[in-house]
Parts: sequence; structure tokens; C-alpha cells
Amino acid sequence: MRAFHAAGRDLIGIALRSLDVAGDELSLPKFRMLLALNDLGRAPSTRVAHALAVNASSVTRLADRLVHEGYVTRGSDEHSRSVVTLELSQAGRRLVDRVLAWRHEELGRLLAGLDPELRSATTAGLEQFAETAAASYSSGFPGPVAL
Repeated sequence: MRAFHAAGRDLIGIALRSLDVAGDELSLPKFRMLLALNDLGRAPSTRVAHALAVNASSVTRLADRLVHEGYVTRGSDEHSRSVVTLELSQAGRRLVDRVLAWRHEELGRLLAGLDPELRSATTAGLEQFAETAAASYSSGFPGPVAL
């Protein structure tokens, strides 16, 4: 059990450190919204709120900041004028790609230090763990969007 706690702490540390790639302007809540929009594509703000497990007013305030910073665009739904949609802008997409690329490189660097057989076994174990966790946490739970 201790190994899972340590690995979780380390993976969260990598995720948080990856935000440094974006500079001081990107907080964890902002990046979570950008990740949600990266996964959802153009989506109603209520759907984004559900994915983040927050209320709609929180999404509106966060979206206001991200629109102002140029990372998100607002739109409307062609079927209902009262529905506000959110979508990553090109700058938002580039920022998400840059942060995720840093994470990929950092994980690759760390994994390269493992013996190849251990790396393979670790990968298989983590894949099975992810499947088990997804079965327990994705059904019926809104959000949270991963870090």
C-alpha cells in the first residue's frame, strides 16, 4: 500500500510541476478546465461544470478569466440561444499540448531509469489498476477531471 501512496504523490507532483511549463498564469483550476475542454471539445458550460464536479457559476467565473487570457472561446448552441458553449482556442490547445508534452517527456525520462522487465511489469500493473479504478470511479460519479 505504501508504494501506491508514494507513486500517487509522485505522479501528482509531476502533474503539478508540469504547470510550470505554462508560467505563472496557469493555476490548477484553470488547467483542469482546459483539460476538460480538450477532452470534451466544444461543450455547453453545464456539461463542463458536470465534468469538473463544480457548479455552473464557478465555470462561468473561470471561463471569464480563460476567455480574457485567450485560451477559451465562448459560443452559442444553434438549437438553444440560452446555452453557452465553451471551446479551447488555438492558444489554449497549444498550451495543453505543451504541458502534456512536458509530462510525457518527464515520465519517459523517469521510466528510462527502470530495468526494462520491471518497466514492462509496472506498465501492465498500472494499466490493470487504471481499468479497475475507472470501473469504480467513472460510473455514476461526475468529474473530477484528471490533473
